[in-house]
Amino acid sequence: MTKKTPHDTDVSFIKALAELLRENDLTELQVKRDYGENDSLNVRVSRQQPGQVVTQKAAAPAPVAAPAPSAAPAAAAPASDDVDPANLPGAVTSPMVGTVYLAPEPDAANFAKVGDTVNEGDTLLIIEAMKTMNHIPAPKSGTVKRILVEDGAPVEFGAPLMVVE
Repeated sequence: MTKKTPHDTDVSFIKALAELLRENDLTELQVKRDYGENDSLNVRVSRQQPGQVVTQKAAAPAPVAAPAPSAAPAAAAPASDDVDPANLPGAVTSPMVGTVYLAPEPDAANFAKVGDTVNEGDTLLIIEAMKTMNHIPAPKSGTVKRILVEDGAPVEFGAPLMVVE
């Protein structure tokens, strides 16, 4: 009988992250896994796009940036030219990498639509990550002003999802 070492499980975890990166056509994924008080694993998986030049400074890790506004779906409400939706007051950003679902089931009504009033803690949407459905709650009570993602679209960490004001 072979016993799995912590290293073996870390390797399996990193392979799963790489597969998630490939399946969702992402360019970068960063995860911190805490095991105990002074024991953690920091993983950053990225890939280079064709024609992209990669430079990296060794001094500090690069911050994870939200996708450019041009990556927003065409169905989203138009924004002013230079405003990043992630910087809008009331922007709800993705806490993880995964696939967005606006409804609990394919034929069901959306959790929220533009103009709906939501209470703090109400489910706005679901993000599926590694076969787990994660309900994303409203961070505050308010009105849904914009929905910035399409149902079934892949999202990255920090990507703007909705605006609730």
